[in-house]
Amino acid sequence: MRQLTEKFSSISKEQTFRFDVDFLEHQNTKHLTTYYNFNGLFSFAQNVKVDSKNIEGNFLYCEIGDVSKNGDIAPIELNYENRNELNENYFQKIDKGDIAKCSNDEILISKVRPYLKKIIFITEDNKDIFYTSAFLRIVPKKIPKLLYYCFRTVFFESLLSISRQGKGYPTLSEKDFLSLKFNKVAVDYLIKNEASILSKIEPIEQEIKVLKAQVIPSQEIINQVFAKTFGFDYEAFKKLKKIKNYNLGFSMFASNIDIRQSVKFHREAAEFVLVELKKHTTKKIKHFISEPIVLGKGISPAEYDDNGDFVYLAMSNIKNWQFEMDEARGVTNTFSKNNPNKRVAIDDIIMARSGEGTIGKVALIEDEDLQGIFADFTMRIRLNNYDPRFAYYYFRTSYFQYLIEINKKGLGNNTNIFPSQIQEFPLIDITLEQQQVVVNEIRNEIDRQNVFRQVIDDKRHEIDQIIEQSIPT
Repeated sequence: MRQLTEKFSSISKEQTFRFDVDFLEHQNTKHLTTYYNFNGLFSFAQNVKVDSKNIEGNFLYCEIGDVSKNGDIAPIELNYENRNELNENYFQKIDKGDIAKCSNDEILISKVRPYLKKIIFITEDNKDIFYTSAFLRIVPKKIPKLLYYCFRTVFFESLLSISRQGKGYPTLSEKDFLSLKFNKVAVDYLIKNEASILSKIEPIEQEIKVLKAQVIPSQEIINQVFAKTFGFDYEAFKKLKKIKNYNLGFSMFASNIDIRQSVKFHREAAEFVLVELKKHTTKKIKHFISEPIVLGKGISPAEYDDNGDFVYLAMSNIKNWQFEMDEARGVTNTFSKNNPNKRVAIDDIIMARSGEGTIGKVALIEDEDLQGIFADFTMRIRLNNYDPRFAYYYFRTSYFQYLIEINKKGLGNNTNIFPSQIQEFPLIDITLEQQQVVVNEIRNEIDRQNVFRQVIDDKRHEIDQIIEQSIPT
C-alpha cells in the first residue's frame, strides 16, 4: 500500500482537480532538484487537415490496433477506387477526419490504454503512412530518437501516472502531458552524449530491421500450408474479390434461409470459396461440435474485480488471435459462480462475433488452469473427435475469414455473426492423423519464426538497457 499526504490547497491548484494517487505521487517533485517541464522539451504537432478527396491511388492507414507493444506498425492498404463493404468502416472514419499526416521525429502515443506501450517514432520509413487521430502527437525539441526511447523506458512510469482512469480504459490528453516533469540532470546528460549513445543504438536498429525482413507472419504461414495441402487457389480468389459488377437471377435471393439480398453475400468470390472447401468435405461445423455453440455472458462495471478468481475474456483480449491474459480484467466471485455454463476449458475455441476488425477472430484455450468467463460478444466452440488446433488454424485461413465477411449482418461497426450461421460453415473432413500432419507443419514453421522474434526482442532489450544505463544515478 502506498500512502501520501496532500493539502486540499495543493490539489485545488491542479487545473482539472485531479486527486488520484498515481497522479499526486507523480507531481511530488521533492526528489528532483531541477527538471524540464513538458514545454521545455516538446510541443504538440500541428493538426493539418487531410482532405480525403485529394488522396489518390493506394495508401496506408494505421489505427491503434495496427501497432504492437514494440512500436511495430502493420497498416491496412486502402484505395478509394476499391471502396466496398469490407473496408467501408475505414473510409467512413477517414471522411469524418480521423486521419493525420505526420513528419519525421514525431512521437505518437496512443490516447487510449497507454499501458499497452503503443508508441511510434516517425522516420523516413513510416512518415508516408496516414495515422488515426487517436494518437497524441508530440514533437521533441531536442534529441528526438533518445526521447522516444525514454518514453518506452525511463519516462514510461510517468506516462502511466498521468493517464486518467474513468469508467472505461485509461486515457491520455494533451492537458495531461503539460503536467509531466523530466529530470534535468538526466536529460542534459543525454543531450551532451547524444552522438555516443546513438552510435551504440543505431547498429542494433539496423540488425532489427534485417531480422524483421525475414519474419513471415503467422497468418501467411497458415494460408501457405492450407494452400499447399488442400490446393486452395488464393490467386484466383484475389481476382474474384476485385469483381464489383455481376448479374444474379431472382432465384438466387430465395436460395438462402433468410432471403439475403446484399451484394456482399452474393459475391462470386464467396461462391468460389464454398466450391473450394466442398472439394474436401461434405460436413459442416455442426457435425463436429460436442455441444451447441453458445454466446458468452454480458457484464456490468460493478461486476469487475481484479482480485476475483476468474478473468473475463472480452473481444479485445483475442484481437491478436490468442487470449492475452495481461489485458484481461478480473470478475467478482459471485459473477463467476452464477455463470458456470459460461466458463472456458482447455481446447475451447473462442470466436469474436461482433465489431469491425475483430469479428471472426479466434483464440484457442491452451491453459488447462485458466479460469475464465467468456463475453457476450464472443462465442464458444467445443469440438468432438476433431483436433481443436487444426480447427483453430482453419478458422484463421483467408477462406474461412471471408465466409465471416460475407455472412455477417449489420452496418458500419455494428456487424454481427451468430452461432446459427457459424455452425453451417463447411469444416474440412480428414482423419485426425492427417489433421495432425498439417498442425505440425504450421507449428514447426511458427516456432522457427518465433526464434527470429525472440532475437528481435533481445535486441530491443539491448537498446532499452543502453538508455537506462545512460541515465546518471
